[in-house]
Amino acid sequence: MSLKVEERMGEEGLCSKEDILLYQGETAPLPNGIPTYTVQILNTCAGSCAVGVIHVRCGWFSSARLINPRVFRRLSFDDCLVNDGAAIAPGGSVSFQYANSFPYPLSVASGAC
Repeated sequence: MSLKVEERMGEEGLCSKEDILLYQGETAPLPNGIPTYTVQILNTCAGSCAVGVIHVRCGWFSSARLINPRVFRRLSFDDCLVNDGAAIAPGGSVSFQYANSFPYPLSVASGAC
């Protein structure tokens, strides 16, 4: 059950998958010309709820640029883990850059309050 932000205000620990936003945009390419993309994952919970164990649908995600596996890593096909499973505080975010010839269609699959 998803609650409206107004209904969550001040209620401890209530959050939903809709509180996790994922933005992706193209950035300057690597020196060898491979396109790069910046990804930002935000916890927009209006209360005091931290969101963790965030999984992202990511296909066969790979990158020509090294990504810290504690920030983002593929566990299996279409399942990537954010922030090593640790919680992101309300209003907080995690970001990383990857390089590939095309952008992956990333989307939030799940998270836990």
